[in-house]
Amino acid sequence: MSHIRAFAILAVLLSSIALEGQAPASGDGPVYVAYYWRAKPGMAAAYENYIKTTAERIDEDARKAGVFEEVVTVTPSQMGKSAAITDWTHLRIFKLKNRAAAQGLSEGLDAATLRIVPDEAQRKRNAERSATLRDFVRQEVWTGLR
Repeated sequence: MSHIRAFAILAVLLSSIALEGQAPASGDGPVYVAYYWRAKPGMAAAYENYIKTTAERIDEDARKAGVFEEVVTVTPSQMGKSAAITDWTHLRIFKLKNRAAAQGLSEGLDAATLRIVPDEAQRKRNAERSATLRDFVRQEVWTGLR
């Protein structure tokens, strides 16, 4: 059931790309930054807990600060016999106002991390914990059709 919900969220987000494809030719329309992660073997549930208890708090602070407009986390569907094999387990998609905002995403998330987790030792523990839960696969930047 959660895969159906995740697929529905992704479908709505991707359909908004087509709707927002009317952006000016200057490229100043919405930009989507996608981070692909792979949970380490046996760590998917722990990684999802990390997202809910740590990452989402930081994301919400960054969103309120205007760093990005929205974020969605999805997982690949394993429905049906023809489910695609993927090299990732979690995809986090950030919607930003434009390319300039996309260039500031990392810095904005870092600033939100400092606000939400002001203790340097705790930030280090969080970083070490996340490293035991997941591996970075890749980052992609998408724009809507024009």
